[in-house]
Amino acid sequence: MRGVDQTTMQQDLTQGSISRKLIGMAAFIGMGLLFQTLYYLVDLYFVAGIGPDALAGVGLAGIVFFLAMALAQMVGVGALSLIARAIGARDFAQVDGVYRQSMLLSVGLSVLTLAVGYGFGGAAIRAIAADPGTAEQGIAYLYGFLPALALMFPTGALSSALRAAGVVRPTMLVQSGSVVLNAVLAPVLIAGWGTGQPLGAFGAGLATAIAAAVSFAASLWLFGRVQTLIHAPMRPTAPDRAVILRIIGIGLPSAIEFLLMFVTMAVIYSLIRQFGAEAQAGFGVGSRVMQAVFLPAMAVSFAVAPVAGQNFGARLPDRVRRTVRDAALMSTVLMAALTALCLWEARWLVAPFTPDPAVAEVASTYLRIVSLNFVATGLIFTASGTFQALGDTRPALAGGLLRLAVFVGGASWVAAQPWARLEHIWWVSAASAVVHMLVALLFLRRQLMVKLAGLSAPASA
Repeated sequence: MRGVDQTTMQQDLTQGSISRKLIGMAAFIGMGLLFQTLYYLVDLYFVAGIGPDALAGVGLAGIVFFLAMALAQMVGVGALSLIARAIGARDFAQVDGVYRQSMLLSVGLSVLTLAVGYGFGGAAIRAIAADPGTAEQGIAYLYGFLPALALMFPTGALSSALRAAGVVRPTMLVQSGSVVLNAVLAPVLIAGWGTGQPLGAFGAGLATAIAAAVSFAASLWLFGRVQTLIHAPMRPTAPDRAVILRIIGIGLPSAIEFLLMFVTMAVIYSLIRQFGAEAQAGFGVGSRVMQAVFLPAMAVSFAVAPVAGQNFGARLPDRVRRTVRDAALMSTVLMAALTALCLWEARWLVAPFTPDPAVAEVASTYLRIVSLNFVATGLIFTASGTFQALGDTRPALAGGLLRLAVFVGGASWVAAQPWARLEHIWWVSAASAVVHMLVALLFLRRQLMVKLAGLSAPASA
């Protein structure tokens, strides 16, 4: 596989057609996001055969996965932003320095994850489990799954450095291979196919951990073959407090923004409890389908950060603006088409996930209403990717906090009214997304004006 040298890394995203680069990167990133989503779905599919306690237990352990993803987002976003801009500025010493500090952070978080998970994870699951059977299955899965969570951090550091340089295909190929391996190992370890030693929920977690270990090894092997800028990627280094603080400073708002989604989901589940089990089940199905629908817009926004970041580092303001414009246009077209699909036949999208007519009705109604904010959500994602490229993610966090406040306040008031219906909460959710979009676009306009003011390519470029 061709290695990417210093000149190529700097030129790849700062020359040629921006639209083609965005489309190419978004396609590979989208496939990677899809395979990442399949990891958890594969476990759920095979665990469902064990029984409801195991399924509920895996769901509880999945909360830990969400929290670990937020920490990984903090390191990944911060490192990607700094590395992409350093490549654009041809400051390759800084590229190496930022990468090594991000890997150091990642290894530290891996150790912390294992210590906290094995030390306190069992007690945490017992505290929130509905019954002892669910707690037992959840703990078994968590103990098998924790190595996969720990490996998420160093693997993410490798992929963030590659994505900052515009190299996304190898990461997608590794992720797709690890999902296939997980799917092969799951029935062997869970049900004991061919071995006669079923491990149940622990086997589900162990299958994912083995696949994650292979994925990390493959990523490490490929890293030195697809780029030539960073050598000996696991070489130890001394902590650099200034660089670590810069990574955390850029990435922390994104991590908190990620956690806000978890808080929003928890609030919705709490508010719709009064409408019965079908409401919660329908929301669960509808929200999963919605997350899958969002993948194209997320892929475009993930492509914005390295493309705009390198051009920002290269002091090419016009290309930064064109990147944002083209990404916003692509996202709007994609999300408008998906909105039309949801309005036309939402029931068809949710049918494969539930045979219950009442649950399907709730899910399809939810999907039809929230689809009206798909275009707004796509623009929010684009703005978020731009904030990462410019090295200031605080506006994204501010928009997320405002959205949460609008939704929680409005939905809580609506749910307390005697005339409240389930769809009223969905309408408040859709309205809060529009508010978020307006704030994000205002911040985006201001950020572009301030950050790009007086920016011009250096004489040596």
